[in-house]
Amino acid sequence: MPTNLLFTSWYTGLGGGETDLLSLAAELDPQRYTPHLLLPREGQLGARWRQLGYPVHQTHWRGASTFFVPQIWTRFPVVQRIADLIDQHQIALVHSNYHTLPMAYAAARKRSIPIMWTVHGWWFKPKFWQRQFFRQIDAQIARSMSIRDGFLGQPPFLPVEQLPVIYSGVDTARFHPDADALLLRETLQIAPETPVIAMIARFQKVKGHHVFQEMAREVAQVFPDAVFLVAGEEVFGVAADTRYRQMILQNAEQDPLLRDRLRYIGFRDDIEHVYAAADVVVCASEFESYGKANIEAMACGKPVVSTNQGGPGETIADGDTGYLVPADDAPALARRVVELLANPDERRRLGENGRLRAETMFSAAATATKYSAIFEALLR
Repeated sequence: MPTNLLFTSWYTGLGGGETDLLSLAAELDPQRYTPHLLLPREGQLGARWRQLGYPVHQTHWRGASTFFVPQIWTRFPVVQRIADLIDQHQIALVHSNYHTLPMAYAAARKRSIPIMWTVHGWWFKPKFWQRQFFRQIDAQIARSMSIRDGFLGQPPFLPVEQLPVIYSGVDTARFHPDADALLLRETLQIAPETPVIAMIARFQKVKGHHVFQEMAREVAQVFPDAVFLVAGEEVFGVAADTRYRQMILQNAEQDPLLRDRLRYIGFRDDIEHVYAAADVVVCASEFESYGKANIEAMACGKPVVSTNQGGPGETIADGDTGYLVPADDAPALARRVVELLANPDERRRLGENGRLRAETMFSAAATATKYSAIFEALLR
């Protein structure tokens, strides 16, 4: 009989971390594990989890902030509800996200089962009153060396070997170079020969939509027929993100150079077709803890031009699978994009190398294998 695992997520939309969680669940051996998911409310993540054929549970709780006090948060009523869920479904191990961790930790301790979590954000820097709490977690994983180093601080409050790095994997069968490159172009009425530059990112200032717009203006002066596609939405209901989205869309509508060239196509379930339609994929983020879209683009055989802050420096081989440029440098992004649009052989070379790198280092299957080894060690 498969072992029941409980994953928790306070977020219910489909950002990078949630997509990552889905990829992991999809690749786990169903003969060995049944992954359950606990959410505070309904949303896209729960719907997609059910499509995998796995159980979803709901109970309301308030997500912990980065200033949480463990001695207080571990006493909240939701702790008992999670403990009851562990009993009811014979959960053997809990994997928590950050915002549920203090409550999930207390519930797992109540039932004497292992608790682990994955660090997705460089901004999760433990305060001095939280460090002992994190030292007590059974297993902790970082999504990149950049995330690990940011979380541990200097000097590190934990030995580095106690926070191993497991890169987030992508489904290399879904994201592959043979996807229909014309499908989305036909839907959007973009000619096959039209240069297309794509960015996949939710609306948040750190994602650099404003930098992408500046880059698009420069590229459009060299390639006036170019089309710029942006896929993504404001997924977490944060007021600042909503305001940023409104500003970005308004800027594009009022700019005569961008109005007919820059298209915001929203959230896409078929994101692989956005990559397939693109000639070049751009990441304009001020900082990326990891940069899942870059890996997906490489898996699709597309060259990537990305800012070099955080995770992209670990995942993109500069000059071999794409190009890295400084953050907040729209002219540098534009120069590299123009070079690639003018050189199809170079696009092909970088794309082929990117596909090989994604298959070798960043596949979801490889990620699941590494997680399974940790699960087994904890269960023993």
